[in-house]
Amino acid sequence: MVRVVCLLIGYVFGLFQTAYIYGRLHGIDIRNFGSGNAGTTNTLRVFGTKAGLLVLLGDIMKCILAVVITAVIFDSSHPDMVYLLKMYTAAGAIIGHNFPFYLKFKGGKGIAATAGLILSFHPYLIPMGIVLFFGAFFITHYVSLGSLLVYAGFMIELVILGQMGIFGMTQAVLTEMYVIAGLLTIMAYWKHRENIKRLLSGSERKTYLTHKSPGAEENTEHKG
Repeated sequence: MVRVVCLLIGYVFGLFQTAYIYGRLHGIDIRNFGSGNAGTTNTLRVFGTKAGLLVLLGDIMKCILAVVITAVIFDSSHPDMVYLLKMYTAAGAIIGHNFPFYLKFKGGKGIAATAGLILSFHPYLIPMGIVLFFGAFFITHYVSLGSLLVYAGFMIELVILGQMGIFGMTQAVLTEMYVIAGLLTIMAYWKHRENIKRLLSGSERKTYLTHKSPGAEENTEHKG
């Protein structure tokens, strides 16, 4: 039951669709512009750097707040599985971001929310995330590549730290945590399947922080 509660806590926080709300405040549905995705990268391309950073911060913080609340509530009562419960909460936040019921389950791709997971889960994970994402981004300007590398690195480091005993949990609980993290990784790669195709074909759009991407403000095909 506690796992379901943590998923619900995360999902409620994940429903705060920063990109969608920002777009509505400026008179548009962000999902009908640019790539059609309600996330940081599309906001950056459509509105510019300041808007992109604001949306990034909002999506990171909603996951961090959900995870922190979970830790406060369950740290004393479930000390032997608090990291697992954090993972369930973060999973709920990412699912809520990706599939908000009030937007007909069409949200973002969950990368900024995942950054919130990494920042709030354990400090050992933070340097890896920073190096992989920003290293890939500043070299290639592909946000998708950096995002995919972060997920792969996160999954690998999580298992390594877990097997080293960093999280202080039994093997059964660790394995359950690995499964949840693995499912999040699979979902992230599935959400980025078109990006992966474009990366392989060399046609993926590059993103720059200093200006809006050309053609980003053009309306996409209307999606209701």
